[in-house]
Amino acid sequence: MAITVRDLRPDSRADAEGFSHVRRLTVPFMLSTPESVLHPLRHSHPDAHFGQLVAEEDGEIIGVVQLGLAHDSPEPGQGSASVYVRADRSRRGAGSLLLRAVEERLASLGAHKVYVWVMDAPDNRAFAERRGYRASRSAYFLRLDLAGGALPPLQDPPPGVELRTGADFADDPRPLFLLDTEASSDEPSDIHTESADYGAWLEATWRHPLLDPALTTVAVVDGSPAAFTAAYTDGARRYSTAMTGTARAHRGRGLAKLAKNTSLHRARAAGYTEAFTGNDTGNGPMIAINEWFGYEVCATEVRYVRELG
Repeated sequence: MAITVRDLRPDSRADAEGFSHVRRLTVPFMLSTPESVLHPLRHSHPDAHFGQLVAEEDGEIIGVVQLGLAHDSPEPGQGSASVYVRADRSRRGAGSLLLRAVEERLASLGAHKVYVWVMDAPDNRAFAERRGYRASRSAYFLRLDLAGGALPPLQDPPPGVELRTGADFADDPRPLFLLDTEASSDEPSDIHTESADYGAWLEATWRHPLLDPALTTVAVVDGSPAAFTAAYTDGARRYSTAMTGTARAHRGRGLAKLAKNTSLHRARAAGYTEAFTGNDTGNGPMIAINEWFGYEVCATEVRYVRELG
């Protein structure tokens, strides 16, 4: 059967389930549910032109891609995408069709540069390089056995520091927005962003269906959030760290480690058995912290870039 590429239908539960299924098969270290697939399609900033495409063969979704523009970057014309094809359906042309559709869509939106993530495997890297992409930065996926592993002991917060949950900020999450924005701006990345849109953050981040406010943990100093770890859960047994960061004025005090350790202990007590996170391979401090918790690298992905036109 011929492979066809089309947009994901936002009102189709079958499409969302098929998309999520491919993501779980190809990147099992990232949490994915039908609800988390549809959320960015419905709530991303309009200027991002966020889109999701599927490659379909004989009525079955065998490959997926999500794409968009870095609308919050001071450098215009930067696009990004993540292309995934089921291993048992590879070498049939689905990846090429999806990538071509990505480039055409982004070029029509004014992009002159495209970044794509690929898993660090010879076939995947060769696929990108044959199409004119060059390797840029890389990142680790890390896994922690919450059920069988030994977490560091819980520690009491130092004087003047209070540990709260994300749920405690339900009535006014703006302080968390400010902390998240500051911490995210210092993360290693190919694309520099300057996000300051509180409304967009509320929709895309705070109301994300995977965010678990009860396990999200915040270290508060003198009434203000100083460090946090944002927790994603799939509602079953899997937990993931979406973001961990510290305000610049409070770095070097171990507050992020304190918040993350508390969140992991709470997750294990709640019945979660696996924890995942990710780090840029050049982010030595966070890699060291995660190794202290017992995380182990389980996969690597590489970001490739190509100039369009």
